[in-house]
Amino acid sequence: MAWYDEAIFYHIYPLGLTGAPKENSYEQQESRLNAVIPWIFHIKEIGCNALYIGPLFESVGHGYETTDYRKLDSRLGTNEDLTNFVAECHRQGIRVILDGVFNHTGRDFFAFQDLKRNRENSPYKDWFCNVNFWGNNEYNDGFSYENWGGYNLLVKLNQKNPAVRDYICDVIRFWVKEFDIDGIRLDAADVLDFDYMKALRHVANEVKPDFWLMGEVIHGDYSRWVNEGTLHSVTNYQLHKALYSGHNDHNYFEIAHTVRRLYEMGGNGAQGLKLYNFVDNHDVERIHTKLNNKAHFAPVHVLLYTLPGIPSIYYGSEFGIEGRKEYGSDASLRPALNLADFADATEKNPCTSLIAALGKARQKVKVFSYGDYKELLLTTTQYAFSRNYDGVSALVTVNNDDGDFSMTLPAGNCSEYRGVLSGEVAAVCNGQISVTVKGNSGEVWLPADLIAEETETVAKEAAEEETNVVETCVEEPEMNADVPKEMETVAEESNVTEESAADKVEEKEGDLVLVEKEKTETEKEQSVVDEEAKGESREDSVADEPEAVAEEEEPKAEVKEVQEEEAPKAPKSYEEMSIEELQEAILERMRRNGPITDQMRKDVRENVYHNSLLNWIRSFH
Repeated sequence: MAWYDEAIFYHIYPLGLTGAPKENSYEQQESRLNAVIPWIFHIKEIGCNALYIGPLFESVGHGYETTDYRKLDSRLGTNEDLTNFVAECHRQGIRVILDGVFNHTGRDFFAFQDLKRNRENSPYKDWFCNVNFWGNNEYNDGFSYENWGGYNLLVKLNQKNPAVRDYICDVIRFWVKEFDIDGIRLDAADVLDFDYMKALRHVANEVKPDFWLMGEVIHGDYSRWVNEGTLHSVTNYQLHKALYSGHNDHNYFEIAHTVRRLYEMGGNGAQGLKLYNFVDNHDVERIHTKLNNKAHFAPVHVLLYTLPGIPSIYYGSEFGIEGRKEYGSDASLRPALNLADFADATEKNPCTSLIAALGKARQKVKVFSYGDYKELLLTTTQYAFSRNYDGVSALVTVNNDDGDFSMTLPAGNCSEYRGVLSGEVAAVCNGQISVTVKGNSGEVWLPADLIAEETETVAKEAAEEETNVVETCVEEPEMNADVPKEMETVAEESNVTEESAADKVEEKEGDLVLVEKEKTETEKEQSVVDEEAKGESREDSVADEPEAVAEEEEPKAEVKEVQEEEAPKAPKSYEEMSIEELQEAILERMRRNGPITDQMRKDVRENVYHNSLLNWIRSFH
């Protein structure tokens, strides 16, 4: 167990937060980094215990065109300012990781300047990729070179050159010795040479116990990067996309499918991939801007904090601020903020209160850092799962529908649960709890003895009501009045026969809602390896936003057309159908309800999980 296994990150883009000039004149240093010191207490107050801050080192403009790896950007202050800042973070219990821009440099980097002066005679001519002294560029250098992302502002380092590797490894050693940092986020890690990354990991293991290497990766099989030889973690863009689009489309199947696939990628174990989860950052639009229904801010963040992985909050998003890419610029994503303007946010801003409550709950129990993941209930608009660790079982319930929804879930070995956000208490009856999840909300249910009685509610309604014990112990707990009594939820712990596990479906206000009992323990979900194509990388201020990530390829197997004219045969049960047959059956049901769009077909084809498809087909009348 390392500190990063239990980390809850806060992410700061310092040049933006401090209102630094867009271009660096190099003429004088201004200690803007000191203005970030008051934020350290705020970071701790909302339950975060780690800080990712960057870029920090001398650069021309946005920070990712580094010109001096050993000097704090003049617009932010001096090296002493950075040393003091990290020391203050540590004093308040906050770990610190910085941006490592080791794929490319700026044109003012000393080695490139020597190349410009001495051309073929420069000892650094092999530090950069594909230098061609017969070529030229828009800067009229009299030679050309390989850049990053098509921008000659960013000069590609030759990572296979031992001298380059040694230089960058020494930079890491310098950062640890000088500033006492705890880790590095590698920019553009998905285009770094793997031997180069192995060298960086070797240094990480050398410089400090539990020194963390996290990489910026967009597409692909994350296990290629996350392993004992290269990186500890990567940015989870696949879950990022699923979290906002799964709510905008009222499609929890997308989120659950993504989680399953990532969980399988890590070996289906609690100690598999521990990815860096986020809903926005300095390259993508703010989550409050992306959501069609702003009320979905709550269930999105409940999932961010409770699904497998390491959660991160981007500065300002805990206040619910907006940020949209405009005219190709990232400026509105990286605004200057005055903390004094949000002085009472934890008490009065529901977004901030929510995140603070989730952060403190995650710190209180280890189950979200180390626990396994088990899906309990899944419809397009409701989703529930458990996280289990060391005898503690936490339950998570979310609802993206406008109406309240009641569900019965298998419980852990305790007498009652308490909602972290609502303060409601649910009694455990016959190994289950029955709870009602309000519309467009979510809840984290922990054993009541782990939560103090005075747990403060985040929801405004709950603040005005007394704590409510949900349901007394009866043989068959009644559901919410709006939901038919015969609807039952998944009960994974129950030992039911195949016949008694038949699903019961009811239509509620025009929306089809399905709650399925678990099949016998011998029935296992069929998994299909979903191999990601290696995608393009992107740069922080010059490349397009990687919003199209997680657009998964359709399964390769051909789907046979249903032949309605075939001679009558005993029809297959849904359980006997193959994945392809279930997909076609779902599409046929959709055709009866009206025209099918390409997106609808894509959603069906991309769902390659047998149990999930069973849930889907049974949700039709």
